[in-house]
Amino acid sequence: MRLRGRIRSEVQPGSRTPEARFRFIRLSTLAVTQLQHTADRQILVASLGTVPYAEALDLQRAAARARLDRRLDQDVLVLLEHPPVVTTGRSTKGQNLLLDQAALASRGIELFDVERGGDVTFHGPGQLVGYPIVDLKRHKEDLHWYLRQVEQVLIDALGALGVPADRNPGKTGVWTSGRKIASIGVHARQWVTWHGFALNVTTDLSYFDVMVPCGIPDVVMTSVERELQESRATSPVRPPGELFAEVSAAVVAAMGQRFSLDPVPLASAELRTRIADV
Repeated sequence: MRLRGRIRSEVQPGSRTPEARFRFIRLSTLAVTQLQHTADRQILVASLGTVPYAEALDLQRAAARARLDRRLDQDVLVLLEHPPVVTTGRSTKGQNLLLDQAALASRGIELFDVERGGDVTFHGPGQLVGYPIVDLKRHKEDLHWYLRQVEQVLIDALGALGVPADRNPGKTGVWTSGRKIASIGVHARQWVTWHGFALNVTTDLSYFDVMVPCGIPDVVMTSVERELQESRATSPVRPPGELFAEVSAAVVAAMGQRFSLDPVPLASAELRTRIADV
């Protein structure tokens, strides 16, 4: 509306000179181009709550197919939590999973082997899991570049929350003070990505004892909650639900800024409708 108002203020009613008509056309074209650019640079953000891993796996694969065939015309960021689950990736070595499937099941932990990169990791309550469905053809056709951007999204979000974070050279993921706080593993087809990141917010870190996390011997896992507790010994940390919402908002903002996209909320039902196979 501001653009339209500016155009009208610069072309006086009743003006019929060729110069005025040309000026109006030029400004109108500029306005339409700017509006189209804004619409073309969105990322749809779907916050789904707690979703079983198998259901979320089907959903992100369907979303990737929909992005490939343009039923989804924008990139998407799916945010959720999982019930306790261990996933293994393409680089997983058998010795890095310390319990077999039956032993995991006795602790209420599911096990899935999936197509993402990386080694073994855990997802569970209190962990913010993000599945960016991103068409790298509109950004940069380079998976290594993409991994570094996702790392930077989390580094920026954590910094905004008062948790200094950085990379560990040669290892994908995000660390803080030598402890690992986020894991990343992705897959892509025709430059459309799925799988993504897992950021420990209020996660029960004892679950990581069933594995060598990400195949890194002696790695120490941490969470946003733990880091804030250690850095603010004399001041209380926000309640878990409030902290999780704050972390989610920081990640969405950082994702939009890093990829030059405008975050737009997308309801769960709308996402499922748009990715439904026809």
